Amino acid sequence: MSARSTVLPASLREAGPFRPLFAGQALSLIGDRITPVAIAFAVLAIGTATDLGAVLAAGAIPFALLSIVSGVVADRAGRREVMLAADVVRAAVQATTAALLLTGAARVWMLVVLSACYGIASAAFSPAMTGLIPQTVDAERLQEANALIALTRSVGNVVGPALAGVIIAVSGSGEAIAVDAGTFVVSALLLMRVRPRPIPAAAGDHDEPFLAQLRAGWREVRARRWLSRGLVAMSAYHVFVLPAVFVLGPALAERELSGASSWATIVACFGIGTIAGNVVALRLPARRPILVAAMGLVVASLQAAIIGSGFGTAGIAALELLAGAAVALFFTFWDLSIQEQVPPGAVARVSSYDFTISVGLMPIGMAVAGPIANALGLQETLLAMSAVGVASAVLWLVTPAVRRVERPADARPQQPPVAAAELDVPELPEEVVAYSSPTWRRIETESE
Repeated sequence: MSARSTVLPASLREAGPFRPLFAGQALSLIGDRITPVAIAFAVLAIGTATDLGAVLAAGAIPFALLSIVSGVVADRAGRREVMLAADVVRAAVQATTAALLLTGAARVWMLVVLSACYGIASAAFSPAMTGLIPQTVDAERLQEANALIALTRSVGNVVGPALAGVIIAVSGSGEAIAVDAGTFVVSALLLMRVRPRPIPAAAGDHDEPFLAQLRAGWREVRARRWLSRGLVAMSAYHVFVLPAVFVLGPALAERELSGASSWATIVACFGIGTIAGNVVALRLPARRPILVAAMGLVVASLQAAIIGSGFGTAGIAALELLAGAAVALFFTFWDLSIQEQVPPGAVARVSSYDFTISVGLMPIGMAVAGPIANALGLQETLLAMSAVGVASAVLWLVTPAVRRVERPADARPQQPPVAAAELDVPELPEEVVAYSSPTWRRIETESE
């Protein structure tokens, strides 16, 4: 066995549809993290901070409004096809943006329109991606595949902004966004090589009207208490905890720490923590992944309190590293649980509710975090917002359905079969074996 084969995870060593999918995402996710830095400097060069807010909002609002719809589109039209179309649109948008900036023809209103187009394409891409991953790997490799995709996202969070800074310093914002456009072109070319396995959809599912399929996705959410309550806990994390970190964290660093250098250290340690958490998720033998996700969210919800703890830059950074690992475990095992427990034909639709709640509700928290801090105080608001997030996560953690959900039998490490004669027990009829399987036990559990 070569050194290369022992280092690479099995899902990357084996020829199959996951390898080109992973390669394309590894590249385009770095490009995704280049754009926020580049677009910020580009807008500020021709406008004001208010203009920058308008450009960013133009991209976020379509994502929030259209994510639910895009899940249905992905399940109807094909997840790979929707992702491919989204990559082509985003490549065109970024190429146009880069051309406008490089020629000096860019105006704020143009960037607002282009940002909205980018947001629409991203809204289509994300639920489709969650649904496509199970079609590219065997069941026992699904956890590994999710962890690898999440790992590229975490690495992109660290590498992308740094790369953006270098390109902007050497060339300019237009060149940086042109690089992002190129990553989408490569991603689209690699997606064309992906041949996903067919979805064993329910009979007649794709013949249902659009709204009927949308309602069917919501029924899948409501039918699983671990999922519906998990969405509530996730909404608390995105409305209270993350906005407190993003809005109030830099303000606290400026007021009580060493300003930008302290905040950069804290953010870098959090990023390193997410990378470490993704590496752990590659091999963690989680029989109950949603239980691991719930425990991870409890720790992740402490982020705002950590920022307001008064422990100084080193103490906060160390604790944020642990919080980053918890965040990575939460998102990896949350996605894994949806992919394994929801019927294959409805994964994108169910995932679309996830994206709508997580991304769609965050602007509310962003808008109210500052006024609340002005009324209550900076540290008090950070502690209070973490308290809300932790309480919601704990309520989800203690939900009985969270502890009952287990991975399917074909997704666990396989043990050598033992013949019935060796156990000195009679062989059971096939109907009894089928009824007593883990799949049927999960169905019975969810119906309780």
